[in-house]
Amino acid sequence: MNMGKPNDYYKIITILQQLKTAYPNYNMGRHIATALDEYGDVWGLSDREIVFALEKYKAELDLDVPHTDDVELEKIIKDGMDLENILKEEDEDC
Repeated sequence: MNMGKPNDYYKIITILQQLKTAYPNYNMGRHIATALDEYGDVWGLSDREIVFALEKYKAELDLDVPHTDDVELEKIIKDGMDLENILKEEDEDC
């Protein structure tokens, strides 16, 4: 094993290991498919391009704020269905 500067192949493996640790409920296929989705045909991608895509994907996941429960989501949906009344109340307040 090369103990010098990590090459792109090693970086890919490292990022996938970090993703597995940080997001154990996501399988590797999901990580790879999502990270490379915008590239279409991945056969011709260089290792460097894959590193870039995985790093970008990981950064996006790390920035995403997880929702702790479905109650918050249900409230958003309920409020959206009642949008007419909410807008009406705002008009009355003005």
